[in-house]
Amino acid sequence: MLGGLLLRFVIAAVIVIAAGTVLARSGDVIAARTRLGGAWVGSIFLALATSLPEITTDIAAVRMGAVDLAVGDLFGSSMANMLILALISLAPAGVDLFRRAALDHVLYACLAIVMTLLAAMALQTRATITVAGIGVSSLILVGTYVVTSSLAFRHSTVTKEAGEVAEMGHTGDTASRVHAPAMSLQRAILQFLGGAAVVVLVAPQFAHAAEGLADVSGVGRTFVGTWLVGLSTSLPELVTSLAAVRLRAYDLAVGNLFGSNAMNMTIFAWLDVVNGGVPVLSVASPAHLLTALVATLLTTLALGTLVLRVKRVTGAREPGSLLIVAGYVCGLALLFWHTR
Repeated sequence: MLGGLLLRFVIAAVIVIAAGTVLARSGDVIAARTRLGGAWVGSIFLALATSLPEITTDIAAVRMGAVDLAVGDLFGSSMANMLILALISLAPAGVDLFRRAALDHVLYACLAIVMTLLAAMALQTRATITVAGIGVSSLILVGTYVVTSSLAFRHSTVTKEAGEVAEMGHTGDTASRVHAPAMSLQRAILQFLGGAAVVVLVAPQFAHAAEGLADVSGVGRTFVGTWLVGLSTSLPELVTSLAAVRLRAYDLAVGNLFGSNAMNMTIFAWLDVVNGGVPVLSVASPAHLLTALVATLLTTLALGTLVLRVKRVTGAREPGSLLIVAGYVCGLALLFWHTR
């Protein structure tokens, strides 16, 4: 039984990886053709597409009655996204990733931090008030995301019109690009939608396989949701960000990861509806508060590394990235000890 569950998990992961590669390439073309820029396209459109596994997986988990699996996945995915960002920057292809990315990402990183803390507060207060079947806390999260994203878009537009460059190093989308994408905008949009559709169809298999693994292993849904499901549903972010770095679309890669962390917090509204109008954060295990705080810590470390643009010795590893990796491992260890 364990072998079958693992095989099911691996097959789903391989398919999602292939779809993620398509999303990265088509997203890069959309950013270039529409002139919206990699920071905004990565933080909004690509983040939405790569967050589809969380949406479909967690909806399936809630329908199975595994609320902790769903909540653990959302906070765990935010942790995994920062781990991915750190690992890419430590890899040869991602050297100086933080220094090459635009400072516009500070806005989306701050948004991700604020929204994760708001979700943590909702988890602590366990409010049960709902409006149209959605918890008030979830509505606040959605409202915060919509308002802040619109302000970030306006900021990006004003900056471009003024001819300013919100960064101190290289430009991730233009100056470092080897050549302009040859694909047409229409074809890129179709490929983007196709890749997103594949992710929607395959991602629920993560929830079913993880539910079985949690029962077989006896570790518990909170830890399995945070670690295994959270890491697995972040595979699209990993693949798309790696592909973006290879294309030298650095803003697309960084924006995807920060944007996904913010996008993850809006998914609680969907889960409230699926849960019969009962806010999932009001019934989830309090142990998720630890995961939310660790996710906030890792995002804050990434934000600090992005802003602190100190010239490093050639060949030296990024200290901020090393701290993020260490924080991720320590956070999982604390969660495992706490849930046991």
